[in-house]
Amino acid sequence: MSEHNKTKLVSVGRKRKWTHGVVNPPVQRASTVVFNTVAEKQSAAINRTNQTLFYGRRGTHTHFALQDAMAQIENGAGCALYPCGTAAITSAILSFVKSGDHILMVDTCYEPTRDFCNNILKNLGVETTYFSPTIGQDIEQHIRPNTRLLFLESPGSITMEVQDVPTLSKIAHQHDLIVMLDNTWAAGVNFEALKYGVDISIQAATKYIVGHSDVMLGTAVANEKYWEQLREHSYLLGQCVSADDAYLGLRGIRTLDIRLRQHAENSLTIANWLTSRPEVDHVRHPELPSCPGHEFFKRDFKGGNGLFSFVLKTSYPKATNAFLDTLQHFSMGYSWGGFESLVLANEPKSFNSLRTIANPNFKGTLIRVHIGLEDVDDLIADLTAAFEKYNEVLD
Repeated sequence: MSEHNKTKLVSVGRKRKWTHGVVNPPVQRASTVVFNTVAEKQSAAINRTNQTLFYGRRGTHTHFALQDAMAQIENGAGCALYPCGTAAITSAILSFVKSGDHILMVDTCYEPTRDFCNNILKNLGVETTYFSPTIGQDIEQHIRPNTRLLFLESPGSITMEVQDVPTLSKIAHQHDLIVMLDNTWAAGVNFEALKYGVDISIQAATKYIVGHSDVMLGTAVANEKYWEQLREHSYLLGQCVSADDAYLGLRGIRTLDIRLRQHAENSLTIANWLTSRPEVDHVRHPELPSCPGHEFFKRDFKGGNGLFSFVLKTSYPKATNAFLDTLQHFSMGYSWGGFESLVLANEPKSFNSLRTIANPNFKGTLIRVHIGLEDVDDLIADLTAAFEKYNEVLD
């Protein structure tokens, strides 16, 4: 198969045994799979972990096609499917920890990941230590005899720090730790997680894989060493997705390359424009030197996307609210990765609950934007009008 992303994304998950001779794998819905003979049933039971129709929770041809596609995209041994990104994160962790274990979690992780560690894992007797996203080789000082896994997220949630994943993975493996990465930002294509030492690459496929803000979906692609345990333990945890959602994930993959490139082009244009705005202190876009870890982005990533943040010089919630309420093309919503532009604001004090040791201590409001596929000039005009209203209230 071609190594070019464009060709790969059009071709993956389209084996004839899944498509049955048509272009797209059909939606095959099933709970019960019926067998005509005892021999058929016994054969299905023996091969149930090898993409054979056995029971709905094990998957149908639609699910197998998506699993194949994601495993090929991220160069893994297999892909487990989940009803959302959070389910992928929590189930992947639960598949490998037990009471008395200790895990290392990057302090800039997705907020539900932190809540899971502080509540569910804590109650199960699993301890979490948070570490700075910029820690590098010093991660070794946090490893204990009972440390089981290292969990990374790069770029970091909201504040966009890019981690030195190869260095962190190398040190973790020297201590026999499992390395997991929330690879949603790169959509599995702009950062080759397993190539850089990650054992399990996790995505909220809700975002760029689906790409249209209408499906909840999670994926976890594992290497050969950990695939069997991830697959079986996720099954025991009851994780499965509908065939319709799997189909829409497959459909999104076909346009992933062209969508990501347009998101990236639009977002970089707007990020550069924001650097000239007098209201902006700095822009945290991984492709710009002002973003922590930019050097690792340049070294390891193939491209960007639409998600980044910028920090205002001041924190004045009334003015921030006026800014947000003025926007016409940017909607406020708790996601990203769709075709539309989104915006959310974080006042400095909010990081007191979002961070343990890596509070960025911003003086001004942080604005996170997802730049969609609208005309970039319209988006800039929208932001210009919002800044005008912001300044009116600020004065």
